[in-house]
Amino acid sequence: MASGKNPARERVIKAASHLFYMEGIRSVSMDAIAERAGVTKKTLYYHFTSKDELIAAHLAQRDQPNLAAFSMWLAEAEGLLPERIEHFFERMASAASHPKWKGCGFQRTTAELANAPGHPARRIGAAHKKKVEQWLEDELRGAGIAEAAPLARQISVLIDGAFASMLVHRDPGYARTAGMAARTLVETALRA
Repeated sequence: MASGKNPARERVIKAASHLFYMEGIRSVSMDAIAERAGVTKKTLYYHFTSKDELIAAHLAQRDQPNLAAFSMWLAEAEGLLPERIEHFFERMASAASHPKWKGCGFQRTTAELANAPGHPARRIGAAHKKKVEQWLEDELRGAGIAEAAPLARQISVLIDGAFASMLVHRDPGYARTAGMAARTLVETALRA
């Protein structure tokens, strides 16, 4: 959606995000992005001096929507925190059941850029994952769990592992299994 501030730039990011997610960042050309966005290559390069800059902008614009979705998945669940955490993973499984689901864009982009450790998109992806971990820590601490940081990291590993396993096996059951493990971890922490 164009924000009104710079509709051409927004169209380019939207087009790039769609193509990067569906086809991977390496296989998508700047020509294809310009065509999908309905802009000239001159306009595309006016807004983004390189494909690397556009890849970083694509991930940066996914940060807050992903965090908001995660927060909503947890907030909409009923019950105590262990049940709500398990519901969060159920929502992951539901999302992965969609025929166009292709995994976690942050993980996939980082994997494609494995040989480029200084790439700005890798830094954005790492920062996003840390924000997810911090969000989990805040939720756990708010529920009265004293050792929230290590537990948040454990659940974060379960989230990322579930995303990776669902992508490899095309089986949303991996998120449900991770959800059962996360629920057990939270129940144990609440009893401590």
